[in-house]
Amino acid sequence: MSEIITVGLDLAKNVFQVHGTDGAGRAVLRKKIRRGQVLEFFSQLPSCVVAMEACGGAHFWGREIGKLGHEVRLIPPAYVKPFVKRQKNDMADAEAICEAAMRPTMRFVPVKSEETQGAAMVFRVRELLIRQRTQAINALRGHLTEFGQIVPQGAANAARLIAIVEDPDGALPADAVPTLKALIAALTHLEAEIRKLDAEITRRAKENDVARRLMTVPGIGPLIATAIAVLAPPPETFRKARDFAAWLGLVPRQHSTGGKQRLGATTRMGERSLRRLLIIGANSVVIKRNVHKEAQPGTWLGSLLLRKPPMLVRVALANKMARIVWALMARGGIYQSPVAAA
Repeated sequence: MSEIITVGLDLAKNVFQVHGTDGAGRAVLRKKIRRGQVLEFFSQLPSCVVAMEACGGAHFWGREIGKLGHEVRLIPPAYVKPFVKRQKNDMADAEAICEAAMRPTMRFVPVKSEETQGAAMVFRVRELLIRQRTQAINALRGHLTEFGQIVPQGAANAARLIAIVEDPDGALPADAVPTLKALIAALTHLEAEIRKLDAEITRRAKENDVARRLMTVPGIGPLIATAIAVLAPPPETFRKARDFAAWLGLVPRQHSTGGKQRLGATTRMGERSLRRLLIIGANSVVIKRNVHKEAQPGTWLGSLLLRKPPMLVRVALANKMARIVWALMARGGIYQSPVAAA
């Protein structure tokens, strides 16, 4: 057997597929292995490049296989798909991963440490609890609507919903009140847990130097700053600020051909949580335009607000904020307002 240079590993729950190639790109190994045999198999291989799709368990396997002396490369699944030949199966996926890893212009995902993954978990759990809170509020609103009690949407109106249920002189049926109070108890518990996570995020923001510097940017608070510091790749991963904004999905989608440029809506690629948070931060700047110097009449943002639709302005500002964030992470320092600097 020729020396194995590159290995494509298709991850799964129990049965993994391996595809190995030599220096000329010829397939010299095709093998199925069980989950418990993965590390033993790679411990017997000479040092080589091991490529996998970046998925939920990829970082764990990347760390473990990297400890055995192999060079681990994680590839976004969207970049592997064009190399799949005809029908999709585990063998074809492993071959596609192996072939994609050999491309000189391929982009890879850095392997995350356990500490990084653990720090990022607070944002995932917080998002889940917020979705559950929204479900509880909507369920409460929907049930009260059946009895003619109409309350506007939004978490800010949850107190009005609770007051209607707990009103002893209310017109709700006696059989419905205990059930609705069960929803209120769940809502109260979710609110308490979300507040605990917010306090934890604020604490981390104060202790993280990068987060403290990012909070000098208008529209970026403890939540957004800590999320960027934890979830964003190292700034050296990107050549320039625009690449970071493109990774977040804040640049127009291109469909250009024949020298004619066609730009569409934002691509929505990359880390959707960071993109959403930056747009929310941009929205806060637009809403409080009277407070922020960057939104005063005559500034870039102030002029844009007069000419463009509100949502377009928010996305454009989020794009600009992303570029500022990359510059601060790559070059250090704190944000200085152009208006103040002038």
